[in-house]
Amino acid sequence: MEQPTPPTPPASAARPDAPAGAGARPVDSTRLPRRGAAIREVTVDGGPWQRLQQTNADATLDHCESWMDRLGWLANFDRVADGTTGPDRPGWQFSDSEVYKLIEALAWEHGRTGDPDVERRLRRLTTRIARAQDEDGYLNTCYGHSGRPPRWSDLEMGHELYCVGHLVQAAVARLRTSGRDELVEVAIRAADHVCREFGPGGRDGYGGHPEIELALAELGRATGERRYLDQARRFVDRRGRGDLVPPPLLGPDYFQDDLPVREADAWRGHAVRALYLAAGAVDVAVEDGDEELLGVIGQQWAHSVARRTHITGGMGSRHQDEGFGEDWELPADRAYCETCAGVASIMVSWRLYLATGDVRYADLIERTFYNVVATSPRSDGRAFFYSNPLHQRCPGEPSDEGEVNPRAEGGVRAPWFEVSCCPTNVARTLASWPAYAVSVEGDTVNLLQYAPGRVVVRLDDGAELALHIATAYPLEGEVTVTVERAPRRPVTVRFRVPHWASGATLATDPAISTHPGEPARRTARPGFVDVTRPLSPGDRLTLALPVAPRFTWPDPRIDALRGCVAVERGPVVLCLESTDLPGGVDIADVRVDPGHRPEDDGAGASAWCAITAASNGPAPDGAEPTPALAYGTERPAPPPCAAVRLRLIPYHDWAERGPATMRVWLPVASLA
Repeated sequence: MEQPTPPTPPASAARPDAPAGAGARPVDSTRLPRRGAAIREVTVDGGPWQRLQQTNADATLDHCESWMDRLGWLANFDRVADGTTGPDRPGWQFSDSEVYKLIEALAWEHGRTGDPDVERRLRRLTTRIARAQDEDGYLNTCYGHSGRPPRWSDLEMGHELYCVGHLVQAAVARLRTSGRDELVEVAIRAADHVCREFGPGGRDGYGGHPEIELALAELGRATGERRYLDQARRFVDRRGRGDLVPPPLLGPDYFQDDLPVREADAWRGHAVRALYLAAGAVDVAVEDGDEELLGVIGQQWAHSVARRTHITGGMGSRHQDEGFGEDWELPADRAYCETCAGVASIMVSWRLYLATGDVRYADLIERTFYNVVATSPRSDGRAFFYSNPLHQRCPGEPSDEGEVNPRAEGGVRAPWFEVSCCPTNVARTLASWPAYAVSVEGDTVNLLQYAPGRVVVRLDDGAELALHIATAYPLEGEVTVTVERAPRRPVTVRFRVPHWASGATLATDPAISTHPGEPARRTARPGFVDVTRPLSPGDRLTLALPVAPRFTWPDPRIDALRGCVAVERGPVVLCLESTDLPGGVDIADVRVDPGHRPEDDGAGASAWCAITAASNGPAPDGAEPTPALAYGTERPAPPPCAAVRLRLIPYHDWAERGPATMRVWLPVASLA
């Protein structure tokens, strides 16, 4: 039963007198108690995120467009416009969405840098797309044309609503960075068509892959048009009726169609679908003032993060459905951890953070940025991981740089996949990364993600606060903020102290101690630590985070990880890669000694390990023969071993030196 529209005023819209880009952030609403920084309010000028952003701009955007052009995904729009469609359309039914995600990435990149070449490329793609739109607003190259299946004939797997959602998200990015243009008009016509088709008096249905929900909510926010938010709420409320027929061997939870959103206590089924739906539900809850729905998504987040999320922040344990497993089902070697699920996790956590201010959401965002998003692209930005296992038993086969990779998992980054959703998702996320680094609420500026650069934000009353940030984080733990400009009244600079950072300290210039008699350096407990007072140019605040390597132990209820330990350094998960093993040693024969703390080596760590001698040769004379199976009736004696110090590298760097075996979770052994 659909709930009636509550008597709330329209959602926020961009102020008509605001300059283009003034509200350029992925999530923006006056109903939120805090806002993320606009795309140009944070400038990153060094460190890993600057490198990733620059590589994204210099290589990945062109790489994605070139593959789509080569494979005919772009030409699909031309064929619709020219009336030459037929049964031989190249690409999966959802390939249009990859074009839209690329356009969204271009919109954020242009909003961030103003690069005129990026602008030309975006306009050129927009023109091709606009020509393919039907007069009534329908836009899809797989359905509804000569030689193609009818419109809306496969709500389960057709992805028509999903594709419109990504078109709308691209248009919202464009509207917020550059204003209303042809792309925005195309998306509005497509969204209006969806509202007519699936609104009151239309089809009482919903799509198999959530995405349209959060897209319509953001379009409603960006334009001030309530009808888009109403339709987003309808889609959220309809799901869970069991109307969608699941693929063979899967259940309705694959589509999150087994339970209404409000009745589920955890995320289940296909991970990306579940997370996009949760993001849309948060948007609807915020705009409608629906505290019950917001609380439900918060509870689902807490349950799923505590029991169904990998150490990297990766989500999804099962390959069969790219989905969540049951509680504590977190095997390292079968971890799916799709890159797109990492992106979607950030989208949900960011919305929950903006709605609640809870530091846990920002902590998970950092973990996922460093260990999922940063892991996917190769250092040259032209190959990617689709899935991100935490244990690679066999080296992958090198990818053919000129061929499409048919496998989502393979132990090496591939230039393109048959289902190539991850490269474009990484591209749009990296292009908009600064918008997730800082938030503003009243006179408080929250520093959430640390990178060298500048933060220049307008506080709620229009006053400007400008900060310079110097840091080598996460290689080093110090983050020094120098005030460049500040209003002549007290303001608050708030630092996020990650949950792992016990022993962190905050130092202030002695002249600006926050309270009389307070020491210049104080303990900063995990959570948030504030400095509140009038600030002047030249004032310095320094947060020191302990990024030394540390052991991390799994919950004993995770069956697959019993007897194992991982090593983390600051926010970065480390791994052992076979490239760093002595010749002839199998990674399966390595045990780590938890009695000796891992030592810092500047980027990763080194740890004392035991390398056990392989014992699969012929039995000596008079001894019992080795069992044919890998099991026996006697408890095996500890095999002879040699103690060596081995290097552990950041997980996000694994396989950069070529195909290799790898482990994040290491079996333990004592060398005492």
